[in-house]
Amino acid sequence: MNAPHAAKVAGIDSTVPSPAHTVASAAAGTSPAAPPNDPGAPVAPGALLQDRLAGWVSDLTTLHELTERLARTDSLAEALQELLRAGAALVGARRGLVVLEPGDGLGPDSTIGLGLARADLGHIETVPRSSLSYGRILEGLPVAEGGIAEPDLFAEEGLDPRHREVAARLGYAASYALPLSTERAGRLGAAVWLYDEPAEPRERQRHLVGLYARYATEHLARLLETERTRTRMATMAEELLPSRLPRVPGVRLAARRRTGPRGGGDWYDALPLPDAALGLAVGSVTGCGPSAVAATGRLRASLRAYAVMEGEDPVAVLSDLELLLRLTEPARSATALFGYCEPALRRITLAGAGHSPPLLIGERRTEFVETSVSAPLGMLACWEAPSVEFQAAPGETVLLYTDGLLHRTGDPTDRAFARLHAAAAGVPRAKRHDPDAVADHVLRTVLPDGADEADSEEDVVLLAVRFDR
Repeated sequence: MNAPHAAKVAGIDSTVPSPAHTVASAAAGTSPAAPPNDPGAPVAPGALLQDRLAGWVSDLTTLHELTERLARTDSLAEALQELLRAGAALVGARRGLVVLEPGDGLGPDSTIGLGLARADLGHIETVPRSSLSYGRILEGLPVAEGGIAEPDLFAEEGLDPRHREVAARLGYAASYALPLSTERAGRLGAAVWLYDEPAEPRERQRHLVGLYARYATEHLARLLETERTRTRMATMAEELLPSRLPRVPGVRLAARRRTGPRGGGDWYDALPLPDAALGLAVGSVTGCGPSAVAATGRLRASLRAYAVMEGEDPVAVLSDLELLLRLTEPARSATALFGYCEPALRRITLAGAGHSPPLLIGERRTEFVETSVSAPLGMLACWEAPSVEFQAAPGETVLLYTDGLLHRTGDPTDRAFARLHAAAAGVPRAKRHDPDAVADHVLRTVLPDGADEADSEEDVVLLAVRFDR
């Protein structure tokens, strides 16, 4: 009687290679009634099918666990590391590297290693690409569906001498490489795993790592696009801010900015004005993303023009800005703080539109500057608020900031202000002469444990102005 055909179960294709732990095929016509403890006894067809199904279920479970771990990664570098670890487990290797080099030439290009130090990666990069398996992939040469296996590098007669030298130095004797490409995104890069001894993955291992690599590459393509978008947004936002802070006798300036992953509307500015004066501004536009970044650029450019024309009257500057915002972007609102600074007199004339008050930091006092209550720009039919004037003592620092610094704390407003005040009062005496050190201390104290660098929907801007005399 003929043995039964293996059925397709739960979408599993019975034509794929059998799992490595599946027992050898039974001889045709053998009896299924042999004693189970007899090692030389034939195996029943039903037992073969059961063992094969168990192998497929085990493989699917492994792939599910690995792809679940990969799906939880939310950064490109983290996903590449996970790809290396999972691939090493599937092909039975200990070390490897992945080269990210998108074929469209738009980057980012990077090389990440598993079990390889940066110096080791540098040694590998000295080998001519044409002699490396992953190099041939990156050069666009044809690659077999199962990848490129080099089971015994030192037995290859045509091995490049430099490749032989590097392999001996790093202690690997075999490699297995796979391309990372998708139909939509094209080639993203290549992954290669290194064996300490002559070896190569079995057919079943190649099949599993190929399935995993296809899924991983789709995930990498999505993260790559996200990374590119973030980079473009960050670049555009930086270009809309001052490329450098001005040097004005009598004051020293420092600025810090933290932007969320989608790009936001917080900004700052410092510009020289006639009569050795200085214009200081911070503000925030509602919304996030490209539209908010673009609105920020327009608002800042307009404020610069108004400041040059009538900077001595901060109220007039903000009134003009409010009118422009209401006429050109009626659906958007913004907060802003503009100060006309006279460094020789250590005097600042200030006007604010719905913005938090500056903080004055000195040896003998740490206090918020009293400003009038006012509405944000674009909220009323006609904005107006009185200006205030204050004078700093020699060696004091005026800290301007956006509301994102307070919102990132997660505290109620009164507690956030108290935290900011305590952070400013706690600036070490040795750091008070340096506005950069003051800004860093306040930022890290108000937002501890890396919260100042972590991704957040809230942007943060700090502008520190220290009066030297």
